[in-house]
Amino acid sequence: MDDQKNIKHNSHQEERQERHERRRGSHRFDENAPERPSEEQRSRHEHRRGRRNFWSEWRDERHQHGRGEDIQVGQALSPKEMEAWREFFHQSFGTWPEAHWIFSGRRFSPWHQGMDAFNPFVATLLSKGGGLLPLYVLNLISQKPRYGNEIMELLAERTNGQWVSNPGAIYPLLTLLEKEGFIEGKWEDPDKRTIRIYTITPAGQAEVSRITMIVMPKLNETVQVLQELINDLQAESSKSEAAVEDTAETPSSD
Repeated sequence: MDDQKNIKHNSHQEERQERHERRRGSHRFDENAPERPSEEQRSRHEHRRGRRNFWSEWRDERHQHGRGEDIQVGQALSPKEMEAWREFFHQSFGTWPEAHWIFSGRRFSPWHQGMDAFNPFVATLLSKGGGLLPLYVLNLISQKPRYGNEIMELLAERTNGQWVSNPGAIYPLLTLLEKEGFIEGKWEDPDKRTIRIYTITPAGQAEVSRITMIVMPKLNETVQVLQELINDLQAESSKSEAAVEDTAETPSSD
């Protein structure tokens, strides 16, 4: 029992030292830094990362580089923050963001720049081809007359900044909705022609009801499927954590 306590005590000391060195950045940038942790220590360290939250860990890391708030989609990192992000990702996955077998895809490209507010799964629903954006924009206009920038701001607000639209997506959609007769656009000032206000038409109101009748049951099914997938992933993660803990706490026979 004493041997096991000593093993745990030494392990905890090593982990604290490793955490301290990581936060200082000395083991990344100092050529004369002490030897890197053993494979077993690294495994425990990675296990701790998985049990916590990768993005929380990254925000903690960013505090060391002068920024603590979320990096909004489209907001550039400083060169120092970009270097920190790439190093952080590489330490976690053993590869660079743009070379990762899953996250290298265009769908995850904002993550390549460390934009932690971006959610690719929300973006998939609302991006062109996702199917939900036209209905949601039409629904927003059915609530009250709106203009393009207002719609973009509402989309960012309703998604908690996890997806930010752009004029190249919203204004062609508004043009399409107007062409279909679902909305009517009028210039706020006919002479300046800078702000165009869109109002729902009777045909548009009827279309919102029809499409919602089709889409809502499928959206509810999607939520249920996602929850099942999440439950499976969480259950498997818990098993993996328990296995790593058993391995880390079992004393060597040597």
